[in-house]
Amino acid sequence: MARNVVISGGGTGIGLAAAQVFAAEGDRVLLLGRRPEVLEKAGVPGALTYAADLADVGQVRGVVGFVEREFGAVDVLIHSAGGTGQLEPPTDVADPLDAVAHNWTVNFRLNVLTAALLTEGLKDRLASPGGRVLFVSSIAAYRGSGSGAYGAAKAGLHPYAHDLARELGPRGITANVVAPGYVEDTEFFGAAIDPARRERLIGDTSTGRAGTPGDVAATLHWLASAGAGHVTSQVVQVNGGAERGH
Repeated sequence: MARNVVISGGGTGIGLAAAQVFAAEGDRVLLLGRRPEVLEKAGVPGALTYAADLADVGQVRGVVGFVEREFGAVDVLIHSAGGTGQLEPPTDVADPLDAVAHNWTVNFRLNVLTAALLTEGLKDRLASPGGRVLFVSSIAAYRGSGSGAYGAAKAGLHPYAHDLARELGPRGITANVVAPGYVEDTEFFGAAIDPARRERLIGDTSTGRAGTPGDVAATLHWLASAGAGHVTSQVVQVNGGAERGH
C-alpha cells in the first residue's frame, strides 16, 4: 500500500536520494525546501513540492495545512534539511562575539528548529500505528565540525529523537536518527572540496570510499519499513567505520 512520505531538504543530496527510493516503491512523496526552483528540478516521479522556510512558524503552518489537504496522514517524516549556513545571506558582523552568536544561531535554526517545528506541526498527523520519524544528523555530532556550532546542532537532534520515541511509542510510531559521515555529491561538501581533506576523510573509513546519498537513503528506507518496527530511539551511523561512538 502506498505511503505518504514528507521529506525536508528534499530537493538535493540525501533528501533527494531518499525521495527517489520511496517514489520508486510507489509511495506518495512531498518534497520541502526553501528554493522552489530546486524543488521543481528534482524530477521525482509523482512528487508534490512545497517551498517554505521551516524555521519560520508561519511558513510551517502553511506546510501543515498543505499536508492536511493533500495527504491527510503522514506515514514517514524525514528531516534532511540543514547545513552550516551556505545559503544564508552574507553578514558583515565585525565584532567577534557577535559573529559567534550569529553562527551558532544560524546552525541551530537550520538544523534543530526546522526539525522541531515541522515534527511538532505534523505530530498529530503521523500514522498510528506505523508512523516513522527520521532525522539526518552527522558524524560531526560525535567528533565536532571545526567550529563547534554545526556538530552541536546536529547532536541536539539526538535527545529530541529519544524523547519523541518515548512519547510516540505508545501510538506505534518510531523515531530514529541516521548520522552520515563524508558523503559525496551533496551541496554540503560540494564539488570543490580540498583534495587533501577528501583523502583524509576517506582515509578515516574502513571501506576505503566516500559515502553516497544512496547509502543514507537506503538506511532511511529500511528504518521506515515494517521490518524496523521495533527499532526506535537509535542513532544509526552510516560512515564506513570512520566513527564508532555511541
